[in-house]
Amino acid sequence: MGNLIAIKKGKSKKRVMVAAHLDEIGFITTHIDDDGFLKFHTLGGFDPKTLTAQRVIVHGKKDLVGVMGAKPIHVMQPDERNKPAKIVDYFIDLGMDKEEVEKYVSVGDPVTRERDLIEMGNCVNSKSIDNRVSVYILLETLRALKDKEVPYDIYGVFTVQEEIGLRGAINAAGHINPDFGLGLDTTIAYDLPGAQSFEKITSLGKGAAIKIMDASTICDTRMVAFLKDVANRHDIPWQPEILTAGGTDTAGLQRYGKDGSIAGAISIPTRNLHQVIEMANKEDILACTKLLTMSLIEMDKWNWVL
Repeated sequence: MGNLIAIKKGKSKKRVMVAAHLDEIGFITTHIDDDGFLKFHTLGGFDPKTLTAQRVIVHGKKDLVGVMGAKPIHVMQPDERNKPAKIVDYFIDLGMDKEEVEKYVSVGDPVTRERDLIEMGNCVNSKSIDNRVSVYILLETLRALKDKEVPYDIYGVFTVQEEIGLRGAINAAGHINPDFGLGLDTTIAYDLPGAQSFEKITSLGKGAAIKIMDASTICDTRMVAFLKDVANRHDIPWQPEILTAGGTDTAGLQRYGKDGSIAGAISIPTRNLHQVIEMANKEDILACTKLLTMSLIEMDKWNWVL
């Protein structure tokens, strides 16, 4: 399917699968109209208003930069101005006529959003922090473990198609049949003006988030207790995560191996999820990396029978 799997052998043949998805939300070209404008279908979850005034890249025979267009407010009727935007209201403008567009673009070509990564204070800000940050954390963890002995075989799986249904994780879990599963993904940090304390889910700068549940997974209480214990013993800042909407590869790890797995997740608090201005705190990223690394080193120290 396109998953990339890295394996580090351990002292025992028990298997730990860690999943960080490679894909990002995007679009697929569905139509080229007579004037060269593109219509599209979403791949993953979008809030339509976040498409306004954005650039995209159409990945055809060559990459082309386009803009998300919609009906100008100046020509809208009064009742139109007060209606929320819908995905179908948007089109992609490549600045070319149909004949020129069709030299490079075909129905089915993928489209991604265009935005560079920048540093802001002690944070990084970009599109697709979900889930580039988890790919980074898994890479850094594998690098840290290179010369260390680990108790169990570690399968570091960089998965595909998470945003449209956990498809790569489901496939990989069925192949690997892990005893233990750890998902790596972003989670909501709604620590913004106007948010009540019970709405925040997580907050930037408060450490790694240890998932208790989301809409697709109730994490194994043994894994939750283990991650908390590792964090406390190594002075790694952490915060609990209960996300009542949305899911991650953790569900695939937990359910789709032949025997199921003892599964949990480490989440990276992120503001403005599924926008082009996603933001994560560098200290939180370091905390997540350390928590994952130490958990993989010490996984045989926990009483998993209870």
